[in-house]
Amino acid sequence: MKNIVLGLLAHVDAGKTTLSEALLYRSNTIRAMGRVDSQNAFLDSYEIEKERGITVFSKQAQMDYEDIHVTLVDTPGHVDFSAEMERTLQILDYAVLVISGSDGVTGYTVTLWNLLKKYDIPVFIFVNKTDMAGFNKKVIFAEIRKRLSDSVVDFTLEGESFLEEVAANSEKLLEDYFENGNLTDEAIAEAVAEKKLYPCFFGSALRLEGIEKLLSGIRDYTVQKYYPDEFAARIYKVTYDDRGERLTFMKITGGVLKSKSMISGREWEEKANLIRIYSGSKYSLINEAAAGCVCAVTGLSMSHAGEALGGELFSYKPTLEPVLSYTVIPEENVNVYELYNKLSRISDEIPELNLSWDEVHKSIIVSVMGEVQTEIFIRMVKENLGVNVSLGPGKIIYHETIADTVIGVGHFEPLRHYAEVCLRLEPAKRGTGLAFSTECSEDVLDRNWQRLIIQNLGEKNHKGVLIGAGITDMKITVIAGRAHSKHTEGGDFRKAVYRAVRQGLMQAENVILEPVYNFRIEADAYSTGKIMTDILNMQGQLNPVEVDWEMNIISGTAPVAKLHGYAGKIAEITHGKGTFSVSNGGYAPCHNTEEVIESYGYDPLSDVKNTPDSVFCSHGSGIVVPWNEVFSHMHCELEIPKQVEYAKPVNMLPLENRIDEALGTEEIDRIIARSGSANRDSKSSAHQGMYKKLHTSLYPKVKSVSVKKNLNKYTLVDGYNVIFAWEDLAELAGTNIDAARDKLLHYMCDYQAMIKEELIVVFDAYRVKGRSTEFFDYNNIHVVYTKEAETADRYIERFAYDNKGKYDITVVTSDGLEQIIIRGEGAKLISSRELEKIFVKLRENLINEHTLQNGNTEKIYLKELLEKIETEE
Repeated sequence: MKNIVLGLLAHVDAGKTTLSEALLYRSNTIRAMGRVDSQNAFLDSYEIEKERGITVFSKQAQMDYEDIHVTLVDTPGHVDFSAEMERTLQILDYAVLVISGSDGVTGYTVTLWNLLKKYDIPVFIFVNKTDMAGFNKKVIFAEIRKRLSDSVVDFTLEGESFLEEVAANSEKLLEDYFENGNLTDEAIAEAVAEKKLYPCFFGSALRLEGIEKLLSGIRDYTVQKYYPDEFAARIYKVTYDDRGERLTFMKITGGVLKSKSMISGREWEEKANLIRIYSGSKYSLINEAAAGCVCAVTGLSMSHAGEALGGELFSYKPTLEPVLSYTVIPEENVNVYELYNKLSRISDEIPELNLSWDEVHKSIIVSVMGEVQTEIFIRMVKENLGVNVSLGPGKIIYHETIADTVIGVGHFEPLRHYAEVCLRLEPAKRGTGLAFSTECSEDVLDRNWQRLIIQNLGEKNHKGVLIGAGITDMKITVIAGRAHSKHTEGGDFRKAVYRAVRQGLMQAENVILEPVYNFRIEADAYSTGKIMTDILNMQGQLNPVEVDWEMNIISGTAPVAKLHGYAGKIAEITHGKGTFSVSNGGYAPCHNTEEVIESYGYDPLSDVKNTPDSVFCSHGSGIVVPWNEVFSHMHCELEIPKQVEYAKPVNMLPLENRIDEALGTEEIDRIIARSGSANRDSKSSAHQGMYKKLHTSLYPKVKSVSVKKNLNKYTLVDGYNVIFAWEDLAELAGTNIDAARDKLLHYMCDYQAMIKEELIVVFDAYRVKGRSTEFFDYNNIHVVYTKEAETADRYIERFAYDNKGKYDITVVTSDGLEQIIIRGEGAKLISSRELEKIFVKLRENLINEHTLQNGNTEKIYLKELLEKIETEE
């Protein structure tokens, strides 16, 4: 039988576990379908999973469908357990990416897609929940092709249309189709295996709709993998059974593994006692596991997830990492150090927790992906060890890297020991981690010593010199070294290597990296401006805004430190109508480097376990040579820098230099239009004869006699935004836009008299062909009509930018335009609704001080209007 390993991946609540139940049921593996809400799903065997209704640990089931045997791997869908999901990718032959028909392609779906591409896994797509109200196949499929790949093909099509769609994705398929007028299953399967084609199926797992079609597609369009004869395996997880037996789960990727045989890791060799094949919580024993088999092995005590065995060359470097760390606080009368030693079992099962011991504070540190994983960890400690623990305040997990190339030298030569290492440290592409290589001639240093140096580089979590965070995104190359024929031991090079890395970092231009989230927010037009303002204030970066039905889709990246906990704010801003999702966005230069350095207070020279200094021999004894003097004592002959400086931090690119990458005027215009403030042609006679044209320069020139106070203060008002934000003006505009403009200008004359600032009202006229910018004085205020192809917001932005530092500028605009005003550095911001409230209050105060023409009648009206505004807010 054809034998494949197939993984199911999805965003949480897409119905992935329900799909696994449907596949197992339709293949006659189980007699009845379980349900997540009934807590009887075949693969959700842990009590935690049953109670919460989510998959926490990956599990596998064995199923046969006609002439194919499938090891079905169900992975967690919640973002907090994404590291568990990623570990399973290294053993998959194919994957089914499940997309909810009601939610569509989420940000996390895109993350999963990118991971599948990284691990080079062919993908089938299953759109679930097609029975839900409002499902639109055409819209969902268009979104999938747009956000994932245009090589996705609807495999529910039939006849010529199906063949044409498939053939269009491969030259070979196209040739076969033109020559034969048809396509074989084998040819299509080959295109799927080569990732030139992604079959897409539709259905409802709960109602067993489309399941047979998906099973048939997996049967027909998959290819059996071929493996080498030499034994090889990949370990993807470690767990424990009900009796406490340690289980090492692996996929055999070459040769055969026999029970009772010896297998070796990098630093261990142990006997594989028993080999188990699991299906759900049950297992069967086998004497040998052939290549392609996924099995659990007992008897291994030192194995760990991500390890490669035998001839396996695969190197597992996780993309998704925890971004928060916490101090573990046990209940009273619990020895913290003993607790740390007992936590090894949990650390085996969830290695991304990165359990560590803080020697300074005598405490346990744990890293987690999010709040749900935090709850799971606390519960596992209670269930496995019987100890109640809590977690202290969370801290962001930072990394460090470098921005320039440096040479690092480490020398270790106490009496009867000798080793010297010279390394070149270079910055690497973001997210690539650490890479090690050698350019050292074997005439200079023997190959076995060079191999040992590479091993020493990879075995340690090297610390940076700014805050002591782990280093990443570097290429470290061995360029020279020295050994002694009698006195050099393996441990000598370890000491020299650690010193060389550290000495190089002390010279480098160092960068602190912070974790960022990719976010995706759906919000109505009214809330969009506020959200985008928040994101920019968080030092985030925005993608062009997309429009989906009645909602705007806001996406981009932002620091975890700023975005953490923002989901509640989204619910508040959108009155519960918006959606908010995040996924791991990797690391980026820190937005507040100096603040972070100050908060850590890390002194690299006081960290004696990670010293940059070297040890040389002088007069029969070892002496410590400070790191910045090592070049004058080193033995290798290299061109060395004349001067070295200590640990220079690099700050993130200033916000003002990044904004133009994030937003374009077309996107902003679309938001404005959707906010009800579409720009109008100004063909009326509202400004003809009533105003006197004064100037044709870029901005209106202000007469010193017009204002006696605060000559350095400007208020700019986006006219149409205010008109459509104030109820009485908007109602009037529906009948006569000219009258609405006149009434606004009348209001603004009163407002200017009360605030005593220069006031400019700006109206859009950019859709009027041939119009140049026009400026008018109207009583005590100034009026601007923008030129063709220039919107009011662009005019205001330019005014604020050109006059920053010269004037105290306040801008009045609706929420839909707040993001534009942020670009005018130094400008204060008042929303159109806030202006109405301020205006009403000022007029009410004026009535209280003086008797106006309308007397008490206007006073009562203003009080009622103010109460109405505050009630609406």
